Amino acid sequence: MAKAELMDYDRAIELFEPVLGFEVHVELNTKTKMFSDAPNFFGGEPNTNVTPVDLGLPGSLPVVNEQAVKYSISLGLALGCSIAPSSRFARKNYFYPDLAKNYQISQFDEPIAFGGSVEVELADGRLFTVPIERAHMEEDAGKLTHVGGATGRIQGAEYSLVDYNRAGVPLVEIVTDIIYGAEADAPELAKAYVSTIRDIVVSLGISDAKMERGNLRCDANISLRRRTAPGEPPAKLGTRTETKNVNSLRSVERAIRYEIQRQAAILEKGGTIIQETRHWHEDTGQTSAGRPKSDADDYRYFPEPDLLPVEPSAELIAELRAALPEAPAIRRRRLKADWGFTDLEFQDVVNSGLLTEIVETTAAGASAQAARKWWTGEIARIANSRGVDASTLVTPMHVSELVALVEAGTLTDRLARQVLEGVIDGEGTPDEVVAGRGLAVVSDDGALIAAIDEALASQPDVLAKIRDGKVQAAGAVIGAVMKAMRGQADAARVRELVLERASA
Repeated sequence: MAKAELMDYDRAIELFEPVLGFEVHVELNTKTKMFSDAPNFFGGEPNTNVTPVDLGLPGSLPVVNEQAVKYSISLGLALGCSIAPSSRFARKNYFYPDLAKNYQISQFDEPIAFGGSVEVELADGRLFTVPIERAHMEEDAGKLTHVGGATGRIQGAEYSLVDYNRAGVPLVEIVTDIIYGAEADAPELAKAYVSTIRDIVVSLGISDAKMERGNLRCDANISLRRRTAPGEPPAKLGTRTETKNVNSLRSVERAIRYEIQRQAAILEKGGTIIQETRHWHEDTGQTSAGRPKSDADDYRYFPEPDLLPVEPSAELIAELRAALPEAPAIRRRRLKADWGFTDLEFQDVVNSGLLTEIVETTAAGASAQAARKWWTGEIARIANSRGVDASTLVTPMHVSELVALVEAGTLTDRLARQVLEGVIDGEGTPDEVVAGRGLAVVSDDGALIAAIDEALASQPDVLAKIRDGKVQAAGAVIGAVMKAMRGQADAARVRELVLERASA
């Protein structure tokens, strides 16, 4: 893939106004699929979680999943949307192997929720309101695996495999209105918005929201509008591109920044932007052209004849509204107070995008400070070095177990970092890694005293200094003992014993 020319980011923002729009797809964690009784769970042997409805076989008819409708209403309410008294499904026609019917059942001009907004907090604490145009229900498509070739995409592949396990999984697509005013914060706003949506659906309990599994996916639209002189009318909106299915918060931010720089370089040279979908490449940090972007007319929408309109009662809407959890902004303020974090500490958590993981780690038994320390420290460091999201490396339960081992004195921080690496590398739970690698702290004073006596005997000059009151000299002995014990000793206990033995 040829490397595109990029404009300096600050220069691009000086010349052009970024105009954003996001389509976030949220897979719902109902027990069964949107229109069939096929099981809905991640994984499984290919093409086993399917029914005739999912495969589009003749004579099969869809039936709406009631729980999916309730989840969709709850999400719409959490987004500040109005709930339509009547909404209708439509057929979105396009021909691709991952749609066995050759159409997708979705909602077009009659979505279940519309006209909302979401308050998003940026890293410096500023709030930005993102307008929500609509949230509509639909079914997911299957998954294609392209075999052969260098990129894993259809171009250059020898053949493709299709798995319909995902076909028919309930989805809610959240579509923003046009977003103005993000300016230089556009990449950060993109990341913060998707993170906020993830926080909302997790707090509602309606989705696993694991981006690496595709439970939550973002299509990021970006166009540039050339700036005009003061007093002049604003220029027309530019042509947008849509970067598809970006599957991590970090990638959402990077993809928006890249597209701003790429489009700005093209426009400044007098070129034109093609309205198209684009693919994000995590390894190179680039986007590449996909297909020309279709407009609504190209999909030939028409009402789904096999499904009645969805008409939720006012009582049901009121019941679901009453059950809503705290809004993310309110929740963050409460957590900051509950945890006793300083402004800087809590902002560190928010900026990391790991608030949910820290909440779940504290729920599993760890202190908030310990959870923050591990997630935003060592785990984030490893994630950055590997170019992945920290949430994909380890579970909150494992972090809580690691914290418990440190607090019980079984591990030092140094040993705990080794255990963490073992957990991340798939060696098991923290307890299993400790046992497998033999990493527990040596708590037998007899073994420590033997190592101390040997170290003192080999360093008589140090022993003499300690006995003369130069306590700081004990550091050399402590270091020798820690090396002899392979770091599996409590340094504070070693120091205590060194001073005892030296004065004996």
